Amino acid sequence: MEVEGEEQTSIWNKETVPKVMKIVSTRLAQRDLISLLLLSPWIHRTLISYPSLWLSIDLREMNNAGDRLIAALSLPRYQHVKQISLEFSQDIDDDHLEVIKSKCLGSLQDLESLNLNGCQKISDKGIEAVTSCCPKLKVFSIYWNVRATDEGVKHLVKNCKYIVDLNFSGCKHLSDKSLQLVADNYPELESLNLTRCVKMTDSGLQQVFVKCSFLQSLNIYALSSFTDEAYKKISVLSHLKFLDLCGAQNLSDDGLSCIAKCKKLVSLNLTWCVRVTDVGVIAIAESCTSLEFLSLFGIVGVTDKCLEALSKSCANTMTTLDVNGCIGIKRRSRDDLLKLFPYLRCFKVHS
Repeated sequence: MEVEGEEQTSIWNKETVPKVMKIVSTRLAQRDLISLLLLSPWIHRTLISYPSLWLSIDLREMNNAGDRLIAALSLPRYQHVKQISLEFSQDIDDDHLEVIKSKCLGSLQDLESLNLNGCQKISDKGIEAVTSCCPKLKVFSIYWNVRATDEGVKHLVKNCKYIVDLNFSGCKHLSDKSLQLVADNYPELESLNLTRCVKMTDSGLQQVFVKCSFLQSLNIYALSSFTDEAYKKISVLSHLKFLDLCGAQNLSDDGLSCIAKCKKLVSLNLTWCVRVTDVGVIAIAESCTSLEFLSLFGIVGVTDKCLEALSKSCANTMTTLDVNGCIGIKRRSRDDLLKLFPYLRCFKVHS
C-alpha cells in the first residue's frame, strides 16, 4: 500500500502539478510566483520551465530594491526580462545601476519598459549607466526625479533609439534642450508627460509638435508658462487623443481654437484654464466630435451655450463631464447634464 501511495504521489508531482501550475501561474502576481518557488522542487522546476512568467521584475515600494534588482538579474530566469518597475523603491541609487552595467549587461538587452518613478537617488550618472544596457527600451519613466538634467536626457537619446513613451513629470531641471533632444530623436513618440517641467517654454514644445507627429497622449499639467504661441502648430498632431492642460492659465480661446484642429481628441482636461470662454469650447465642440472626457472645472467664462454646442456633437460619446465651479453655467445639475449627454457616468473629476 505504501508503494502504491508513493507512486500516486510521484504521478501527482510529475503530471498533475505541472498542469495545474501552468493554468494558475499566469494569473498570479509576480511576488506570489516567487513565493511558490519555495514550496517544493517540483513546483520550482515547473515554474522555471515557463519563460513567459519571468519577463518582468516588480520591486515597487520595496526596501533594498537595488540589491534585490542585482540579485534578480543574476538569475538565469530573468535573462530576457522586458519590464522592470522600481516605482518608489527604497535604497536604489547610481551605484546599483553602475553594478548592473558592469555585471548584468546581458540581462537587459531585451528590456522594453523601465519605471524609475520616485527613485530620487538616481541622477544623470545612473540614467547613463542603465540606459546603456537597454538598446530596445521603448518606455522610460522618471517621475519626480529632481536630480535629472538635460544631460541625462542626452544619454537616453544616445543609448535608446526606440522610445515611444516618456514620462518626465516633476523633473523640474529639464529644459527646452531636453525637448529638442526628444524631438530630434523620437519622431515616432506616442506618449509624453511634461507635468511640472517648469523650465520648458513655447519654443521647446513647438519642436515636439513639429517633429513628433505620432503623439497620441500629451500631459502638460500645471504648466502655466506655455502660451497660445505654443499651440499654433499643434494641428500637426493628427493622432492626438489625450491632452491634459490643467492649470494652463495663459491659454485663451485662440490657443484652444488651434487645439480644436486635433480632431481625434477623446480626452481633454481644461481645468483652471481661466481665460477660456464659450468661443474656445464651441470650437472644440465643432471639430472634436469623439470627445468622451472633458473637464471645464473652475472656468467662470463658459455658459450653457457651450454645453448646447457640445451636446449637438458629443451627446453619444461623452461619459465624463466636470463643470463644477463654472458659475456661468446655470443648468449643471446631474439631471440637466443627463438631458444633454445621456451616456454620462462621471460628473466630477476634481475635488
